[in-house]
Amino acid sequence: MSEVVIVDYGAGNLRSVARAVAHAGVEAEVSSDPRAVQSARALILPGVGAAADTMANLRWGGLVEPIRAYIASGRPFLGICMGMQALFELSEEGGAHECLGVLPGRIVRFSHALTVPHMGWNTVELLWPHPVFEGIASGSYFYFVHSYHPVPGERSHVIAETEYGVRFPSVVGRDNLVATQFHPEKSGGDGLRLYANFLRLARERGSIAPQPSGAAPRAARAS
Repeated sequence: MSEVVIVDYGAGNLRSVARAVAHAGVEAEVSSDPRAVQSARALILPGVGAAADTMANLRWGGLVEPIRAYIASGRPFLGICMGMQALFELSEEGGAHECLGVLPGRIVRFSHALTVPHMGWNTVELLWPHPVFEGIASGSYFYFVHSYHPVPGERSHVIAETEYGVRFPSVVGRDNLVATQFHPEKSGGDGLRLYANFLRLARERGSIAPQPSGAAPRAARAS
């Protein structure tokens, strides 16, 4: 099994994420197998869609407990869009739905006075430095598509914020975990750099093998 696993639960830009990882010189496995999640050395949870469907698919696939156990193990984890929202305790999307509960807080809808989804490019303002943003300036633009946003229960988990009628957390994290509301794989060069930084961090922590001497990122573009 691959050291880097992208979780497939029936939703998400899996090919785009895999291409972004490959651009950093790493071959990832896209898998719905709980055993692949359990044995991964670095795990990426992407996603689009509604919280209820996401959690139903994760439960149906037997992935909820393996993901929780993986994060608790201290190995590097990256959540993207719905993969970020699913980390919190509760989502109000379509009712009240229990999520993974890895981070305290809930997911709420943007004000009805705003056009949703919040779609397109917007700035991401760092509150404090994080290794996945090495070489990426605060205020850089990333691509968003979402109608709900997190309200964390712990302010120290907020790494960056974005303004859309309200300032909301666009990057959260703690310990081995980092997650973005935006889609790095759709965010051009800075998005690719974020993936490369995440994988570099995984190497530095000894989770995945060092990149072979002389190896360079592939000349490919994620879309």
